[in-house]
Amino acid sequence: MKFFNLFGRLKSVVIGMVHVQPLPGTPLGCLTISQIIEEACHEVEIYRDAGVDGLIIENMHDIPYSFGVGPEVCACMTAICTAARSICSSLPLGVQILSSANHQALAVALASGLDFIRVEGFVYTHVADEGLLNACAGDLLRYRKQIGADHVQIFTDIKKKHSSHVLTSDVSIEETAQAAEFFLSDGVIITGAATGVQADPRELKVVSESVKIPVLIGSGVTYENIECYLSANGIIIGSHFKYGGHWANAVDHHKVRMFMGKIRNLRK
Repeated sequence: MKFFNLFGRLKSVVIGMVHVQPLPGTPLGCLTISQIIEEACHEVEIYRDAGVDGLIIENMHDIPYSFGVGPEVCACMTAICTAARSICSSLPLGVQILSSANHQALAVALASGLDFIRVEGFVYTHVADEGLLNACAGDLLRYRKQIGADHVQIFTDIKKKHSSHVLTSDVSIEETAQAAEFFLSDGVIITGAATGVQADPRELKVVSESVKIPVLIGSGVTYENIECYLSANGIIIGSHFKYGGHWANAVDHHKVRMFMGKIRNLRK
């Protein structure tokens, strides 16, 4: 299985989030690219030294998000991801570019030597807070083939956070997961309603029983509730690892070390 080959285990893989500072040209951007890279690499080192199983590098501070990201975002994310790879030669690394810049993320991953991307809007149209988000699976997988990036795995959000799913209210989350599997997703991601909001453990159970591909949790996992999610193949954590539990704050190395100490004991 590709997931096992990448992470070296099949259950409870811990993937930390590196939320890079606002990029040049975005409304909150005020740092140079050198400063942004330095801060991102500092967080990468914290995670690496604490023993996480992988990382996702994301431009989450680029609020408000736009469906049309400029070439400067791709260039900056490539520079950041390349720097992260240089200090983490063996740690699995991924990238997500908001909002729904999935083709761009795939190109950045290929250029930077990264291993996977996180994708919004893989199957089924839905209404995100940025606007109407259409499915991209067919175009994205063809693009992956065209640029020779088949080794870059694609993990896809289903019934994603910060979105309305009225358009697909007659399609259950397990049916959505099955559609993503049918469209060759390398793994599906379950979240709560918003960043940092706990995902429903019952959804983890029904989705895991409905598909054969990896199932990851993408929000709301903490030191206190980790026992609810040990059966997940992967656990993506951002907010809980930050000071005050807020995504926009810096990474708290004590919280990361405490969490990794607990999960190592639970995984024995």
